[in-house]
Amino acid sequence: MSDLPKGVYAQPDRHGKIRYRFQRKGWPSSYLHGDPGSAEFHRAYAEIIERGPKEKISARSPMMVTPRSLDDLFAKHKKQVKWSKKAARTRLVQSRIIERFLDRCDQKGRRYGERPTDAVTVTWLENILAGMAETPAAANVLRKVLSGLMDTAIKIGWRDTNPARLTDTFKEGEGSVMWTELDIAQYRAAHPLGTMARLVLELALNTSGRRCNVAGLTRDNIRGNEIVTAHVKGNNESTVPLLPTTRAALEALPAAPIKHLVTTQFGKRFTVDGFGNRVRKWCDAAGLPDHSLHGIRKAVARRVAESGGTDAEGQAITGHKKAETFAYYRAKANRSTLAAKGINAAFEAFDSQPAISEGSQPQKNEGISDD
Repeated sequence: MSDLPKGVYAQPDRHGKIRYRFQRKGWPSSYLHGDPGSAEFHRAYAEIIERGPKEKISARSPMMVTPRSLDDLFAKHKKQVKWSKKAARTRLVQSRIIERFLDRCDQKGRRYGERPTDAVTVTWLENILAGMAETPAAANVLRKVLSGLMDTAIKIGWRDTNPARLTDTFKEGEGSVMWTELDIAQYRAAHPLGTMARLVLELALNTSGRRCNVAGLTRDNIRGNEIVTAHVKGNNESTVPLLPTTRAALEALPAAPIKHLVTTQFGKRFTVDGFGNRVRKWCDAAGLPDHSLHGIRKAVARRVAESGGTDAEGQAITGHKKAETFAYYRAKANRSTLAAKGINAAFEAFDSQPAISEGSQPQKNEGISDD
């Protein structure tokens, strides 16, 4: 059937009855109850998507780890206090990056994870990173994660230097496309009030949240006329007024018993990855194929700058700890708009009022000759 959800296939059982089975690489296989289109069927599918893919079982056995190898170092890295203080999502992402790196093999077929920690050189890492030149952002992320791993090697006395920090960084592109006011208007026109797509835009513009923040917003985050966001990096909490545009988007949707503000068509909360994919489709539908939710975060910084707000005010919204980080976000503010505001402010301060009152005459400066 062509209208079956992604990953669901019709299969006859041994009695000839058609059953519907979910099968996708990396996900647990399971049968869905009910017929396609029924509430029971949709609930079953939503529960599978919400659970997400199954965790891969590592092929590395703790008993087989070579002492003082990179595998051994990673095991000790995860026992550090600094690691435990990272957000759960950060630990998950960094673990996957390191595990993929350790499972790569050199020309002799030996896994990187088996390499002795003290045999890791700057040249070896530079050659690996050079092979990622077409994806500079990914190369820089790997370099950053490996730098933290090698810091642990120094801490536990396995090395005196950190070769990862001595490698060169790659120059990255502009990153996520920043939304302009025309982009925002175009998206609103494509997704009117009463749609989940519209609510997501307004929540993102209101909170400047990342996708994990917006996907996780609940009714508890709305406190009176304010909305509270615990930004995922540093867990910096920001409290801002609930904007009229956001309230209108909330009120346009029917009240739902689920506590999450952003839900799937089946009334379930999104996974972070699933939410990102859904936003991608909403942007495509609006004719904005290169845009993403993170670009709205940049747009908030731009709006703050163009409206005359300070960096401190912007940081209080976005949750950035460092002024230079926020400055990077608002760097794309419309210079023409800023220039117009600046010159108008200068005019109001110096030229909007006559320098000499009417009827008065300029006075001569005493002690200065007219000659």
